[in-house]
Amino acid sequence: MEINSIVIVSLTSPKEKIWGQLLLLESQGVTVRGIELDSFDDFIRQIVGQEETTVGMATVFYPMHRVERIATDESCGSLPSLAERFHHKVGMSIQEYLGIEAPRV
Repeated sequence: MEINSIVIVSLTSPKEKIWGQLLLLESQGVTVRGIELDSFDDFIRQIVGQEETTVGMATVFYPMHRVERIATDESCGSLPSLAERFHHKVGMSIQEYLGIEAPRV
């Protein structure tokens, strides 16, 4: 996985999923600028409605003992990725929103 990739990090103890930008991946853990997956629709709704920020992306380090899996945010068949849903609803890519370059493929 490339730094700045958009990923979904599955965590244990407690179970949660984080969607966002991969900032650092090392043996000690992973650093992500993201939001809980459960807040994704609220996050988009506040951006589109230009509402006051109540759900925002935070930069957080998760120790490796909590990391169950890291998956690249990709479309699957006819199901769009979360990044594609973000682009469709907001009108800009998540990379543009975050001010980062998309990783080279």
